[in-house]
Amino acid sequence: MHAHAGRCFLAGLDAAHPLAVALQGEQVAEALASARQAGMTAVGLATVADLLVLGPDPDGGLHAVRAFAPDEARADHARQLHGLVELIDRVGAPVVRTAADIDRARAEDRTAVMISCEGGDFLEGDLEPLVEARRLGVSSLTLVHYRVNDIGDIQTEAPVHGGLTPFGRQVVAEANRLHVIIDCAHATLAVTRDVLESSADPVMISHSHLDHADRHHPRLLSDEHATAVAAAGGLIGAWPSGVTSASLADFVDEIVRLVDLVGVDHVAIGTDLDANYRPVLRRYDEFASLDDLLSERGLGSEEADQVLGGNALELLRRVAG
Repeated sequence: MHAHAGRCFLAGLDAAHPLAVALQGEQVAEALASARQAGMTAVGLATVADLLVLGPDPDGGLHAVRAFAPDEARADHARQLHGLVELIDRVGAPVVRTAADIDRARAEDRTAVMISCEGGDFLEGDLEPLVEARRLGVSSLTLVHYRVNDIGDIQTEAPVHGGLTPFGRQVVAEANRLHVIIDCAHATLAVTRDVLESSADPVMISHSHLDHADRHHPRLLSDEHATAVAAAGGLIGAWPSGVTSASLADFVDEIVRLVDLVGVDHVAIGTDLDANYRPVLRRYDEFASLDDLLSERGLGSEEADQVLGGNALELLRRVAG
């Protein structure tokens, strides 16, 4: 449901830029080759709309450390998206716009890419950049990230808007019109409720899982939050993050907890690969082991297939055809 394979948000960035140096540059071609070798039919490449203004929190998280300069968000996101499209074209990977594209990639034994935008900051109050993003192949939009923007509030900062803003409702309507999946990852419960009220299509939370009383983290979900999305036909992408997991087996526990709460029809995987916090799933070849681990935890083969891709495919089919 969500990944930054090969640190794809660095696409188009000068190799001497401090971010490129610190993160050792983008490696999208290598990541896609690894995914193909691991037998993946589709992988995610997500831009990061607030990338230039993020800095570390003392607890290891991220937050916005400054405001954007005028047009800075739009320009940097254009750099990421156009750079990414050029990279994808160079390696000859098909871009997923509809479920039929994944069906075709599977039939042809190829690995396709799903492009998403993490954070609507690049819109800057205008819907036209979303139209352009869809034209370039974007299939999902995460409304907010680590910066409170003009769409809505985030889980890791004090609320400012009290939910989805009027502009946020316009974004939801436009995403529906363009057949773009709406992603409520990082959004507060209030924002998520407003999105569910406004959207004609089911939505997803691409990378999170249920909270723990003894290991609370603001990025995780209450039962109420998860069930609201599921009740509206949406999906939760289980997140293999070190926020609460120390091993792949711990992560499988989180998947099973979600299945037990919202039902197997509403659970998927959101690896957040190559931008995750203390990840317990680090490579695509580890993805295959989830099948056996889920079987050991009592999921049948068809249920495991749903979690490991079937549900994501069906959400895409419902929203984009």
